[in-house]
Amino acid sequence: MQQTNGIDDLKIFTPGKIGKLELRNRIIRSGCFEGMSPKATPSDELIEHHRRVAAGGGAMTTVSYCAVSNDGLAFDHEMWMRPEILPQLKRLTDAVHKEGAAASIQLGHCGFFANKKANGKTPIGPSRKLCLFRYSICREMTKEDIVRIKEDFGKATQMAIDAEFDAVEIHAGHGYLLSQFLSPWTNKRKDEYGGSLENRLRFPASVIRHVRDTVGEGYPVIVKMNVDDGFKNGLKIDESVEAARCFEEAGASALVPSCGFTARTSFYMMRGQVPIIEYIKSEKNPLTKIGMALFGRFIVKEVPFKELFLLKQAKRIKDAVKIPVIYIGGVCSLDNMNTVMQQGFEFVQVGRAIIRDPDFVRKLKNGVTHSSDCDHCNRCVAEMANKGLVCAADIKGLKTKNYQT
Repeated sequence: MQQTNGIDDLKIFTPGKIGKLELRNRIIRSGCFEGMSPKATPSDELIEHHRRVAAGGGAMTTVSYCAVSNDGLAFDHEMWMRPEILPQLKRLTDAVHKEGAAASIQLGHCGFFANKKANGKTPIGPSRKLCLFRYSICREMTKEDIVRIKEDFGKATQMAIDAEFDAVEIHAGHGYLLSQFLSPWTNKRKDEYGGSLENRLRFPASVIRHVRDTVGEGYPVIVKMNVDDGFKNGLKIDESVEAARCFEEAGASALVPSCGFTARTSFYMMRGQVPIIEYIKSEKNPLTKIGMALFGRFIVKEVPFKELFLLKQAKRIKDAVKIPVIYIGGVCSLDNMNTVMQQGFEFVQVGRAIIRDPDFVRKLKNGVTHSSDCDHCNRCVAEMANKGLVCAADIKGLKTKNYQT
């Protein structure tokens, strides 16, 4: 453990600003799909989940994932933004604010891996594409679709403001729709939205610009983006640097450089173990169960976990823009956070360590602990379908490598 003159003197525990929003420290709970919105409506369990994160000392908690359109849903237990859910979302933001934290909401669209069983519609994407994640083929978006989805982002953002969210996070990474337009693997269009990087950026940049026009100056518009899709024909860091500059020009207040492609390299973004057995147990579709049992180990590649695994690529993004860059990727300890601050990042996003212990930030600040005991088993991901987002060590009768329940 590095010695300091005092924990309170560390930059990570000092206030920081994104746009006009001042946060009490620089630790943000990252967007992690919670699976706590049955019938696409936020539940009391979701509200309590984020209240606990706020009570645990984080500066801001990110509610995710919320589709901007009904046809952007991946599951029937995730949100899509509409007026009917605003009272519940207002209850959530009120609960977070009472604990002294801010609340952000992650807005996006699943594009070609959207789930027809959840929304009743054929998936859409930049180009016609087979999706093995869904055993489906999407249709290519028309220019009318492109305009509609852009406007849906604006409408969803306005509703988020009506529900008193302090910021929005536009999901332009992880192989979601905006990321699909950026990636050469999913974007094979021959019009002004495909081909060159300038063309592939056109739709994502127009969405960010439209959201900025909707909220005006000062309101935090955070953009989550990829530095690397994680496979040969995907987006790579050199183009990601140019995308970061474009997003800044379009009106982003801050960037979150991440990685991975949900429909192809889902564990590239998290690293660690792949809980195939737990996935098979939680899957309800018999055919999918069989497919996962036979081919899961071949389809879902395991990528070893290491602390701060995206630091080198994220620093290239930070050095390319003037707006704050929020570091994400393998933040497990106070030492990690200090390293990130020393590299010039303004904030960190933390996922699994806070899922493991919602009081993680408070315990760090009080000197109770210096690091998380999460072992990156990723069983929390597999359990989302049944129990919502919870550390597997907290589920009665389930053991991880290092935990006794």
